[in-house]
Amino acid sequence: MRVLFWSRGPRGDVEPLVALAARLRALGADARMCAPSNFAERLAETGVPLVLADRSMLDGPREAGRGPEPELVAARLAERFDTVPAVAEGCDAIVASGLPSGAAAVRSVAEKLGIRYFYAIASPYLLPTPEQRESYNRGADRMFGGPLNERRASIGLPPVRNVYDYYCTDRPWLAADPVLAPPRPGAGAAPTGAWMLPDERPLAPALEAFLRAGPPPVYLGFGSGPAPAEVTRVAVAAVRARGGRLIISRGWAGLTQPGDGDDCLAIGEVNLRALFGRVAVAVHHGGTGTTHVATLAGVPQIVVPQIADQPRYAERVAELGIGVAHPGPVPTVESLSGALDAVAAPEVRARAAAVAGTVRTDGTDVAARRLCEAIGRNAPEMVA
Repeated sequence: MRVLFWSRGPRGDVEPLVALAARLRALGADARMCAPSNFAERLAETGVPLVLADRSMLDGPREAGRGPEPELVAARLAERFDTVPAVAEGCDAIVASGLPSGAAAVRSVAEKLGIRYFYAIASPYLLPTPEQRESYNRGADRMFGGPLNERRASIGLPPVRNVYDYYCTDRPWLAADPVLAPPRPGAGAAPTGAWMLPDERPLAPALEAFLRAGPPPVYLGFGSGPAPAEVTRVAVAAVRARGGRLIISRGWAGLTQPGDGDDCLAIGEVNLRALFGRVAVAVHHGGTGTTHVATLAGVPQIVVPQIADQPRYAERVAELGIGVAHPGPVPTVESLSGALDAVAAPEVRARAAAVAGTVRTDGTDVAARRLCEAIGRNAPEMVA
């Protein structure tokens, strides 16, 4: 069985596909990936071949909130029509996620080649309600329906209307934990559980030394997205006022440690599963990947949402009692201090540990079986 995975987006879009691709390869399937070039190292770590590298996503935060130019959309869409067929030829299925215009082009390629196509989404909060679906289709049709249908005509395919329905399908796969991120009623998603890859990478020596040098620190990070101005200064002040220590994840926003002090450490890419099990609190943006990992680790969370579905994850963390939702996207020393006081309550840590035990870790097995059934292959034995 040969499966091509395609994604254009931040880590929250790409990482679930990497997890399923790695699981399929462990089960004997030929799984390969099309992804932004900045994920090449991550793919090499997992043994999933990168057969087509897209442009890097490292400039994403600087473009947040700015719509793409129509000419650029048309050019990038045409590029995918030109490049994806060569790596899709001979595949049994394509699983896509992320950028809508890219996914629409990839589904068109799959349609032309007679390959089964599936769309995966890692957050139920990004799916429209039935009442919103019409506006989603209008927006997609207006933004890139014209260039999409021009390219489809050039390869002998009929035009499509309701482009959102076309690329997302009527039954997208929902790669999210049903407790942390339950399906939205009427959205039509097929839940599988989260697609999470076991991470055995050791922590760097400098980080290990910092962790051992004192009590569990607070973690601060905003993943592959924007961060509030002055957030590190605010966090340092709030944590120091409590006699605590702080780990700052640089992320795509390039956060840095303000000033000196051996009670703070700035880090780069790291095994968050291992790290979150050793910190006192995780202060983060509420991205779907970070929230899932923090919930699985059982660490109390302070969610400071910035964009997209992050406010809903903040609300859900608060609803579950495993942390608090920060009131707004820009913390102050006072607001962050109040949140740190709230998550220090013993009942929050106890609740975080209890919910951690409910998080499903078999999502990639569920999805692998479903994929085999959909393309008429016998599902392999799901061994650890």
